[in-house]
Amino acid sequence: MIRVNDLKLPLHHADEALPAAILKRLKITPRDLIRFTVARRGHDARDRSNIALVYTLDVAVKNEGTVLAKLRRDRDVGLTPDQRYKPVATAPEGAMRPVVIGAGPCGLFAALILAEQGFRPIVLERGKVVRERTKDTWGLWRRSVLNPESNVQYGEGGAGTFSDGKLYSRIKDPRHLARKVLTEFVAAGAPEEILTEAHPHIGTFRLVTMVESMRAKIEALGGEYRFSTRVDGLHIEHDARGERRVRGLHLAGGGYLEASHVVMAIGHSARDTFEMLAAAGVHAEAKPFSVGVRIEHPQSWIDQARFGADAGNPILGAAEYHISHHCSNGRTVYSFCMCPGGTVVAATSEEGRVATNGMSQYSRNERNANSGFVVAIDPARDYPGDPLAGIALQRRLEEQAFVAGGRNYHAPAQRVGDFLAGRASTSLGSVVPSYKPGVTPTDLAQCLPDFAVAAMREAIPVFGRQIKGYDHPDVVMTGVETRTSSPVRFTRGDDLQSLNTAGLFPAGEGAGYAGGILSAGVDGIKVAEAVALDMARSHAGQAAVRVAA
Repeated sequence: MIRVNDLKLPLHHADEALPAAILKRLKITPRDLIRFTVARRGHDARDRSNIALVYTLDVAVKNEGTVLAKLRRDRDVGLTPDQRYKPVATAPEGAMRPVVIGAGPCGLFAALILAEQGFRPIVLERGKVVRERTKDTWGLWRRSVLNPESNVQYGEGGAGTFSDGKLYSRIKDPRHLARKVLTEFVAAGAPEEILTEAHPHIGTFRLVTMVESMRAKIEALGGEYRFSTRVDGLHIEHDARGERRVRGLHLAGGGYLEASHVVMAIGHSARDTFEMLAAAGVHAEAKPFSVGVRIEHPQSWIDQARFGADAGNPILGAAEYHISHHCSNGRTVYSFCMCPGGTVVAATSEEGRVATNGMSQYSRNERNANSGFVVAIDPARDYPGDPLAGIALQRRLEEQAFVAGGRNYHAPAQRVGDFLAGRASTSLGSVVPSYKPGVTPTDLAQCLPDFAVAAMREAIPVFGRQIKGYDHPDVVMTGVETRTSSPVRFTRGDDLQSLNTAGLFPAGEGAGYAGGILSAGVDGIKVAEAVALDMARSHAGQAAVRVAA
């Protein structure tokens, strides 16, 4: 088939306009067109008075070679790529089972790929199964009761379970691994439209059932899950060449699991595990991340600002935004993880600390839009020295937010008008905050670094000129947003193993190699392939030694 990219039509185009546009682009007659399917559909709303739909299409035509030859200079026309996933290895008979630590998106896809190739992985997850974990998470949101081992961060599905469920990324993907992620999600119950929408999303409630379905598939293929199982230590030995190598895992409660290949898909908030890995000598380095707040606007304001008269059009859905500003103090302020029609949620995993995140359901029909409003920070400048110093910074800000919120997991909040004026909020206005269990009006400047406060105060009026109403005095900011990404990278080599610990495969957001559900899933696939290839080579080498002997 022929792939046609970047075919634009007006938002309100008639059904017959799409085949007509295909005929025109390919310079063919109606008799030459056999059929077409929509591979992707997005929209271009840069001119809100003339919003366009942007299509990517797969088209079957008569005399395909002739049509392609005629259009060889058109960069938006070519052969449809083969996006089917192709396994890289098969499990050798008698191979030791690989271990995947963490059941978030990265660990989920690492386990799935290993299971599909016959390796029968063991999945260790410190938290609970997704439905029990959901109950514990609601315990914090409704009753201010935190379970440090079962919450927004820990448990089956990972942090992405309580998010907008966004399934798009800017990663380079020449092997179409993202397609594998999306097709598996559809097989697990996600709507088929995620295969074609330019900015697909799922939402929290659907993610719960999908995670359960994928677990059942992994188990049916020979995989095994062990929940409420935290890894507290690595058993590392030096081999005959003097190389550090993983031999097993020490589990909470005194258990031990022999393992030669371990995928570390622990997520960006497993701070105690970061500390354990660093203490074990696993190579790590500090990594940039960002800090700030969650900012909430009525979704109708964002829709109107982005879509004008077409606000509310079901094809467009709830409007999103992505904005950034380079400040006079050298800092960059930007929107992060924007959740249309969603809520701000309590995302802490440690007692005595407050952290926020955003979440949306599939419908995206809640009253407010929310987004991270964050300032980029740099390790060399802001937390130099120890690779784990970024964790100390996160904890300090979260502790300050806990105190400012009233020491009961309520979050500190402030009206934008008060924040810009440098005064504490004593009450809130027309924009009602969505954070549960509740908010305390206060001064957010006491919870953030001075450089971040200065940069945010400069950026808000700038963003107000880009999005009408962004800087309205009643807009609510809720703090703090500190879990934007991991502050640590566990560095790996070209073979995706730790630079100094063979058999250990750092993966996903917690290792500093992904950001979001889709990129974490793709990284899980890559790491699983690296594990499979290494195990196959190792087994072949051992067999050769036995034959030679």
